[in-house]
Amino acid sequence: MVFSDLFFLFVFIPLFALCYMVAMWADRRLSTSRLQRGNALKNMVLVIFSLIFYAWGEPVYVFLMLGCVFINYLSGLLISRTEGRNRRLSLLLGLVGNLLILGVFKYAGFFAQLLCDVGIQVPIPQISLPIGISFYIFQSISYLMDVYRQDSPVQRRFVDLLLYISMFPQLVAGPIVRYGTVAEEIHNRSVDIKDVSEGIYRFLIGLGKKVIIANQFSEIVDQFFVDGLASLSTPGAWIGVLAFTMQIYFDFSGYSDMAIGMGRCLGFHFNENFDHPYCCRSITEFWRRWHMSLGSFFRDYV
Repeated sequence: MVFSDLFFLFVFIPLFALCYMVAMWADRRLSTSRLQRGNALKNMVLVIFSLIFYAWGEPVYVFLMLGCVFINYLSGLLISRTEGRNRRLSLLLGLVGNLLILGVFKYAGFFAQLLCDVGIQVPIPQISLPIGISFYIFQSISYLMDVYRQDSPVQRRFVDLLLYISMFPQLVAGPIVRYGTVAEEIHNRSVDIKDVSEGIYRFLIGLGKKVIIANQFSEIVDQFFVDGLASLSTPGAWIGVLAFTMQIYFDFSGYSDMAIGMGRCLGFHFNENFDHPYCCRSITEFWRRWHMSLGSFFRDYV
């Protein structure tokens, strides 16, 4: 399921909005009850719909994500309860666990093929890549690093950590949301009409980028690099390349805009992910403006 699907727009989102508003009403009604824990009901609704969203394509990989969250939940608790060398060891174990999950699913087949190419015959695993695995692994690493550095408190509620890692607006295509950015908003957030209106506006901008612009450039790319590849001329190749650069930008930035807009409607403030990268004057400036959440992740955590 992607944000531009008609099912997502006209079935998933309305059902989610209805359940979320009921949860908001219930949270307010229970505000004086001992059973009330901040945004507990809203968070539960968001978690349930996020898991449904993720399971829509490959249901089996929901269990992989749940296992990843459980590993990071235990690792975070262990980091918070240890000091010195044991604290560093707890962080290392958590990081290794995350990177192993990412490595097995993303690079196992690649390295097996390399071994076969140099004469070492090994079976090549046929593993399909789970949707969004890079994003939720990076966010898991962000959580562990923020807890280790004491930039953010450890998350003691499994459901709230699951919410951070699995939140459907940014799960598939980013931006990479650092734990410290939304840690407080998980427990305490409010939404007014301005948040909703600005969020919807941002979502529609992103949807327009994807459907109206990116998809049209995609047809041009296919015209030159798929249908007309056998007779491709030099001018045609240049047109195809330029069309592809436009397609990938409007596609990726469109999804980021939609994610930021949906997050704003829910009371979350995600960081920007693109800043007119094609207007830059150097490769360094381009890297700072393109997929900014990934660049800041590597700058601060690697």
